[in-house]
Amino acid sequence: MNSERSRLCLVIAGLLLGIFVSAMDNTIVATATGNIVAHLGGLDKIVWITAAYMLTEMSGMPIFGKLSDMYGRKRFFAFGLIAFLLGSILCGTAQNMDQLALYRAIQGVGGGALMPIAFTIIFDIVPPEQSGRFSGMFGAVFGIASIFGPLLGAYITEHMSWRWVFYINVPIGIVSFVLVTLGYHESKRHGKQVIDWLGIITLVPAVAAFMFALEFGGAEYPWNSPEIIGGFVVAILLFAVFLVNERRAREPVVSFHMFRKRAFASSNVVGILSGSAYIVAVVYVPIYIQGVRGGSAMTAGLELLPMMLGSSFTAPFAGQLAGRTTYRNVLWPFCVLFCAGIYLLSRLDAATPTWQLLLEMLMVGFGIGPFFSVIGMAAMGDFDARNRGAASSTNAFVRELGMAVGIVIYGVVQKHAFQREVATAFHAVGMYSSRFQGMDPRAILTPATRSQIPGPVVEKLAHAMNASLHTTFLWDLIPAGVTMLAILWMGKSRFQGANSSYTESVAAKPEPNG
Repeated sequence: MNSERSRLCLVIAGLLLGIFVSAMDNTIVATATGNIVAHLGGLDKIVWITAAYMLTEMSGMPIFGKLSDMYGRKRFFAFGLIAFLLGSILCGTAQNMDQLALYRAIQGVGGGALMPIAFTIIFDIVPPEQSGRFSGMFGAVFGIASIFGPLLGAYITEHMSWRWVFYINVPIGIVSFVLVTLGYHESKRHGKQVIDWLGIITLVPAVAAFMFALEFGGAEYPWNSPEIIGGFVVAILLFAVFLVNERRAREPVVSFHMFRKRAFASSNVVGILSGSAYIVAVVYVPIYIQGVRGGSAMTAGLELLPMMLGSSFTAPFAGQLAGRTTYRNVLWPFCVLFCAGIYLLSRLDAATPTWQLLLEMLMVGFGIGPFFSVIGMAAMGDFDARNRGAASSTNAFVRELGMAVGIVIYGVVQKHAFQREVATAFHAVGMYSSRFQGMDPRAILTPATRSQIPGPVVEKLAHAMNASLHTTFLWDLIPAGVTMLAILWMGKSRFQGANSSYTESVAAKPEPNG
C-alpha cells in the first residue's frame, strides 16, 4: 500500500512539473523579448514570439482533451510533453525570427495538450474526497508559474543568454515525463472511436484566424484593414460550420450536452470573465513599476511575488472548501476581495509606498487564487471519465481565450488613454506632442529610451502612463464585477467528487495481465 501511495505521489509531482513549465512559458519568454530581438533582429516580427505559440496552443486544447477521452490520457500527455520539449530545444537554437516563430508553434502544440490533460488526470487517479485538495494544489502551481515566470526570465536575461529561457524547460520536462510515463497506469477502457475530422479541420483554422486578428489588429495592421476584418470574417464563418457540425457528429470535439449542466456552463462564463480581469493585473502592474516608478524588470518581478504567494495559499484552501459547500459560497467572497484589490490598483501613483503596493498585490492574489482550482472542479465535477477530458480542455480553452481577449481590449484602452494624456500634457509644445502621442506606451519602460529623453519630459510621460493605468484598472472592474454576477448563476451546484470510481483509471493499480 505504501509503494502504491508513493507512486501516486510521484505521478502527481510529475503532473505538477508539466503544468509548471507550460504555465510559465509565455510569461518567462515575454521578459526576454528585448534581448531576443537584439540578437536575432526582426523587430517587425516580434509579435510572432507570442502569437505563434498561442495560435497552436489554443487550437489544440479542445482537440487533445477530446482525444484523451477517446484513446487515453497518458499517450497524449506524453505527446504534449515531447512536442513542448522539442519546441523548447529548437527555440534555443533559433538563428532568426522566422525560425523562432516556427519553433514556438511546435511548442504551442505541446502546451495545448499539457495543461488540460494534466488537470484531468488528477481526477482520474485520486479518491473523490481528495480531488478538491489536489485541484487546489494544481491551481496554486498555475498561479505560481504565471508570476514566477517574469522574475526568472528577468534573471536569466540579465545573467545568462536569452536562449536559456527555453532550455530551462528541458530538465524539468524530462523529470515530468519520466515520473508520469513510469508511474501512471491507465485502465484499458477505450474502445474503437470515431474521430470528428470535420470538427478538427474547422476549429483549428477558426481559432487561428481569430487569434491572428486579435494579435495583429492595432499593431501590425489597423483594425479596419482588410487583413484584420478578413481574419474575423473567416473565424466567424468557420466557427459557424464547426457549431453546425458539432450538433451532428457522433463524437463531437465539444459536446453541447455538457452545457446543459449548470456548473459546467457557469464555470466557463466565470472562467472567461475572471481570466480577462486577472491578466490585466499581471500585465499592467509591471508596466506601472517600470514606467511610473522607474523600476527594473527584476524589481517588477519581485513585486509581483505577493500575488503569487496569495494565490498559492487560497487556491488549495478553496479547493478543499469546494467539497463542503457550494461553488458560489466559495468563490463569491474571494471575488469581492479581488474586485477591491483591482480598485485599489487604480489608485496607484508614483508616491505610493512599496508596502502599500505589496499589500494590494497580496489582496489580488488572495482573491484570484480560488479561481485557479474551483473553476476546473466545477467544469469536470458532473462528468464521468468518458467526458472529463473534453470538459477540462474546453474550460482551459475559454480561460485562455478570456486572457487573450483581455490583453487586446485593455491594450487598446491603455494605449488610447496614454495618447490622450500625452496630448494634454504637451498641448503647449507641439513638437513633443506629435513625437510622443503616437508612441507605444511600453517604449518608455526601457532604460535606453528613458536615457535619451530630457528629465522633465520623462516625468510628464510617467504621469501620462500613470493616468492611463488608472483608466485601465477602472475599466477592468467591469469583467471583475460581472464575474460576481456569473458566480451567482452557479446556484447551489457543488462538488460531489468525480462522477465515476477513481479505480477505473488510477495510478495506484495497473491492470492485471489477461
